[in-house]
Amino acid sequence: MNIEVIHQLFLKSSGGSTDTRNIYQNCLFFSLKGDNFNGNMFAEEAIDKGALAVIIDEEEFHKNDGKTILVENVLVCLQQLARFHREFLDLPIISLTGSNGKTTSKELINAVLSQKFKTVATRGNLNNHIGVPLTLLKMDKHTEMGIVEMGANHLGEIKMLSEIAEPNYGYITNFGKAHLEGFGSLEGVVQGKTELYQFLKKHDRKIFVNADDPIQMDNSEGIDRITFGSTGEDFDIQLVDGTDLLAIKFKSTVIQSNLVGAYNFANLSAAIAIGAYFKVSLEKIKAGIESYVPSNNRSQLIKKDTNTILMDAYNANPTSMMAALENFKKVKCDNKIMFLGDMFELGQESEAEHQNIVDFLSEDEFGKVFLVGSHFFKAKNKTSYIKQFEDFDELKTNIKNKPPTNTRILIKGSRGMALERILDLL
Repeated sequence: MNIEVIHQLFLKSSGGSTDTRNIYQNCLFFSLKGDNFNGNMFAEEAIDKGALAVIIDEEEFHKNDGKTILVENVLVCLQQLARFHREFLDLPIISLTGSNGKTTSKELINAVLSQKFKTVATRGNLNNHIGVPLTLLKMDKHTEMGIVEMGANHLGEIKMLSEIAEPNYGYITNFGKAHLEGFGSLEGVVQGKTELYQFLKKHDRKIFVNADDPIQMDNSEGIDRITFGSTGEDFDIQLVDGTDLLAIKFKSTVIQSNLVGAYNFANLSAAIAIGAYFKVSLEKIKAGIESYVPSNNRSQLIKKDTNTILMDAYNANPTSMMAALENFKKVKCDNKIMFLGDMFELGQESEAEHQNIVDFLSEDEFGKVFLVGSHFFKAKNKTSYIKQFEDFDELKTNIKNKPPTNTRILIKGSRGMALERILDLL
């Protein structure tokens, strides 16, 4: 069965699903495979739960019931269907990628654009070879603008996702030391992320560029670009206060965000610039930014008893970790504690990058430091205010014995460390 026929079936459905735990009436179920599961085995269950039809790629599960559609490869079918659907709708799509701040930027851009347009944006961080197609399939004839987040951990992935989403506009948050295990080096990260730039250049489309980032400016030369930031030619945006919750100024109007850390200035600026480009009124831009409250352990400011906690434990890499520490260093408070967890997916650079963080913290004492995880545990440390714990249980015991009070606390680590558990101990 060809994609056009499957697309006609999709248009009659209530949407696409890849998980029988999330089956809804008349949806189209895609029987994807993974390392530890085979979706074909759940096709019959999906039908029983109300799916309109199921897409499978193993003949033994095929039934001549009009509801079971056999294809060569379900994942490829999902991706091809998403691209066909995107072309069918022919609506403006903004795609964004980058090493840090992708999801926060996407949420901010959506908060601003949804003040004027009916938008569909990537949910959470479902930004991979499955998440991007599913995002596109959530768009329909009522959608006026799509916002698609694209993640990658190896070369060629952004190129592939760009060819599926076919964005009209693009934005790269930054280039940082993330997923070095897959990209090999910072140069590899730049090469991988700029695959979005190459797609947009090839198809004569536009990019939004943070003019304050020289690497971005260099890599976007020769592309139709809209610049923003404190040195942006198109949209001049200034930082008013970055000590606590960020306040920024655009066209003499101060916009008070609910985000912590000067490193979020670029994320906020991008949302403002993109909103202004699409002629969202300044009043609505301000409303959109100020209505956005971070969640899911991303740049959250939490008050608990006598402590003030900056919860930024959704993920971490050397670039985002250093940005968080440099920002925290500027915070004026007599009692400061940093709980830092291991950074993952750094490959051969892991030992050196964890040591770099410890060396930075050793240069100048600006608070107590609690490092947790096997990588940080191996780092060399000659200071008394930096404590190292091999696992969370060791850290947990230490916190319980002497919980902090009247303290400003930073919690930062990779997702796998689940450092949000610290909140329950404070």
